[in-house]
Amino acid sequence: MTRVVVAIDSLKGSISAAAAARALADGWAAADPSARIDLRPMADGGEGTLDAFAAAVPDARRMPVTVTGPHGEPVAASWLWLPSPDGGGGVGVVELASTSGIELLGDERRGLEADTTGFGQAIAAALDAGVSRVVLGIGSSASTDGGVGMLRALGGRFVDHRGVDIASGARGLADLAAVDLASLRPLPSGGAVVLTDVSNPLLGARGAAAVFGPQKGVDPAGVVAAESALAGLSRIVPRGDAFASTAGAGAAGGTGFGLLAWGAELTPGAREVATLIGLADAVASADLVITGEGSFDGQSAAGKVPAFVADLAARAGVPTALVAGRIAADADTAAFAASVSLTDLAGSPEASLADPARWLRAAGTALAGAVRAERADSHGGGVGA
Repeated sequence: MTRVVVAIDSLKGSISAAAAARALADGWAAADPSARIDLRPMADGGEGTLDAFAAAVPDARRMPVTVTGPHGEPVAASWLWLPSPDGGGGVGVVELASTSGIELLGDERRGLEADTTGFGQAIAAALDAGVSRVVLGIGSSASTDGGVGMLRALGGRFVDHRGVDIASGARGLADLAAVDLASLRPLPSGGAVVLTDVSNPLLGARGAAAVFGPQKGVDPAGVVAAESALAGLSRIVPRGDAFASTAGAGAAGGTGFGLLAWGAELTPGAREVATLIGLADAVASADLVITGEGSFDGQSAAGKVPAFVADLAARAGVPTALVAGRIAADADTAAFAASVSLTDLAGSPEASLADPARWLRAAGTALAGAVRAERADSHGGGVGA
């Protein structure tokens, strides 16, 4: 009997992690009905983080909240209340993706104008509810505002040389002359932990503007302007230079930087979610682990779910297979015993996106067939033995 753990992230904007895991499992079972398949849907701080916590923690409650989205319009969102281990006021989990995320814009991209106000409003709602700790997932952002919108929603002020509040987004940051954080809401008693999916600093060739700006529709001239604006922010915010160089400060268009300025602690999101769902124990008893995400590319090694899961499995001596919506030409797949692109299976990105569950089932069936063939060729050895 083959023991398989499916620890896949969501395929952003296409299918949730839980649904993706189920489709892979159904495909595998069609080729290998006797397999024992353990579903452990993952997240790394981006889209699907609330779902991962909600599925793993008994008595979790979704708390509806209406916030200002990245386009400036109201968005119906929610944050997640979790019971405190010590019986305190509870833990509030807030996800940037569902409050200020890029998927909320549809096909529109507003990398210089979008901001993180809605994320800050959702954090404020959790604080108002009396939580004693907050856990903040900051992947999948729409903006490059350095977390200024969030900090304003928490009581900070960012003004130009006339003392007037600056406009939203990275474009408004160009006019920043002074920052007042005196009225910023204090951290809850148990602090704030930030789940990041990248380790990039705020500035430079690996920074928020240079690396993530183009994904948000920012052209080369806009990247230069955003870099200059973020550099100005780092000079004005107290201890900003130190925060700017911290790993993860560039996450979510610099929201990591803003959260450091608030006093929060940054930590790799995939590791925290894996701990919560008991992934290490599940992997240790597996014959194969399947992981993946929507687009596996050159950035996936910097804190994303597939790289984390592959490393965890390697330390347990268990092979890992990769399933992704697309696998970019610059992607390093050396850590995986096998890799499957849904785009390749479907014949085009459009076909893959139109019915991801179908092609995930096909990927599961293909992987199961490959393992069975390998076992037969080795007379009982190989991946699934």
